[in-house]
Amino acid sequence: MGLDYSLYLVADAGYVAGRDLAGLVEAAVAGGVTIVQLRAKSLAGGAFIELATEIAGRLAAVGVPFLVNDRLDVALACGAAGVHLGQEDVPVAAARRLLGPGAVIGVSVNTAEEAGRAEREGADYVGAGPAYATATKETALAILGPEGISRIVRTTGLPVVAIGGIGAANASELARAGAAGIAVVSAILGAPDAGCAAAELKMAFANGQKRRGK
Repeated sequence: MGLDYSLYLVADAGYVAGRDLAGLVEAAVAGGVTIVQLRAKSLAGGAFIELATEIAGRLAAVGVPFLVNDRLDVALACGAAGVHLGQEDVPVAAARRLLGPGAVIGVSVNTAEEAGRAEREGADYVGAGPAYATATKETALAILGPEGISRIVRTTGLPVVAIGGIGAANASELARAGAAGIAVVSAILGAPDAGCAAAELKMAFANGQKRRGK
């Protein structure tokens, strides 16, 4: 799809707990975020669509792609660029039929086998994780580390976005492992200044890419 996945913000409505998520997203984009996914597991449909529509409008004004976690109905309602799916969510082929050939569809993976299946089914990218231990999302999945991310990168032709426990201190090693980008929640949404945090992450990842020779 030719998208820039380098700094991928997972805008988790549950994590911000009443703060202005749309404003935080806007600040993060000003700091360098290149793609945004809205995750709102606990929001009812109407509230989810309202929030998604607001964020989609702000991102459209600056040309940053907007994805919705899991909910195809919300993605369609707010005109999102696509969706991000988990292993237990709607199959990629079904999402493609509903959203159309131009939609961006990502899939969460933890193994090279899952990445290969996502590629065969027509996904546009994979979110590989957890890269490191994380308190943001409960999971029993194996921690991949840079080695696991590199293994997935070597076995798929899709862009691989690393997610889980990522901050400015370890972003560069994921770039060196071949990740197309890093996806974060708390490293931006939990920071005192979302824009400054995004800029720091962006620089750390870019430095890792330079060291890898990209």
